[in-house]
Amino acid sequence: MNCRLRTAGICATTALALGLFVTSVAAAEAGPRYQNDFEQTEVGKVPEDMMVLDGAFAVKSEGTNKFLELPGAPVEDFSVLFGPTGSAGMAVTARVFGTSKGRRLPVLAVGLNGVGGYELQLAPAKKALELFRGEERLASAPCAWESGTWTWLRLQVRQVKDGAWKVEGQAWKQGAPEPAGWMLSHDEKTEPPAGRAMVSGHPFSGTPIRFDDLRVSAAAEP
Repeated sequence: MNCRLRTAGICATTALALGLFVTSVAAAEAGPRYQNDFEQTEVGKVPEDMMVLDGAFAVKSEGTNKFLELPGAPVEDFSVLFGPTGSAGMAVTARVFGTSKGRRLPVLAVGLNGVGGYELQLAPAKKALELFRGEERLASAPCAWESGTWTWLRLQVRQVKDGAWKVEGQAWKQGAPEPAGWMLSHDEKTEPPAGRAMVSGHPFSGTPIRFDDLRVSAAAEP
């Protein structure tokens, strides 16, 4: 075989292998860092990779679907942590479900950066989507909610430059188009703490709250 042709063949093979490696790495980075639809978890249990901070969370089923459920009593604020620990550059998405009872309405939420981080709350009583850090409300936007339906919540934290971060959130009813842009955002000058994602529920209506299709991924750039 001509040495030049043989060398060219080796180079082509190496380049192809390198290209496949780069593509696989890019695909891995683009994929979710965590996801859970609870289909592999036994009913009555909580996935082992989740940390319940408080509340009697347990996997339940209805028809062919499984989900994580928080009981309607007691009426407190309950949360569960999941996914990898991170600071910025992460997004959390989840489906949430609640029902009203008379004039009593639940509050449904997702969070990032652990218990000292950010929480995106869907507050039907206020007809609003709100962003909190601790007890401080950072941003708010009008948001409609329908009792007895699933709603998607998404929250992300990303660094925009040295010493500056942006926290963004949105919500939309399952089956409806996802909003083209973020419904609310907050400019942050304090570095976000490192922590895990979470889902939270405030069962003020006295009825159970459900969570499903949890996902932690890389934050989307504008």
